[in-house]
Amino acid sequence: MEIREYQKRVDEWIKKFGVRYFDEKTNGLILMEEVGELARLIARIYGEQSFKQEIHKKKALEDEIGDILFVLTCLSNQMDINLEEVIAENFSKKSKRDAQRHFENPKLKE
Repeated sequence: MEIREYQKRVDEWIKKFGVRYFDEKTNGLILMEEVGELARLIARIYGEQSFKQEIHKKKALEDEIGDILFVLTCLSNQMDINLEEVIAENFSKKSKRDAQRHFENPKLKE
């Protein structure tokens, strides 16, 4: 699915099941909550924290990343932001800015 189509499907879902978008502030806070849930999983899967009970780690990570993507798309739709354009512009910016930066970083050398 193309990103444009995903944005459209999120919008249709909101109108069908969500009644309306939460306001931008609420969605911004929900996004932070979802990122926190992903961070909690990362701390337990890759960090030194432990789980209280065993979980399916990959599925849990996928669920949280999906939630983040959904809420981020809601915000983009509300703000009339075309994610395909944003992604293209972001790659262009990073490619120009970082053309040599990472190659020259001694911390990244083996």
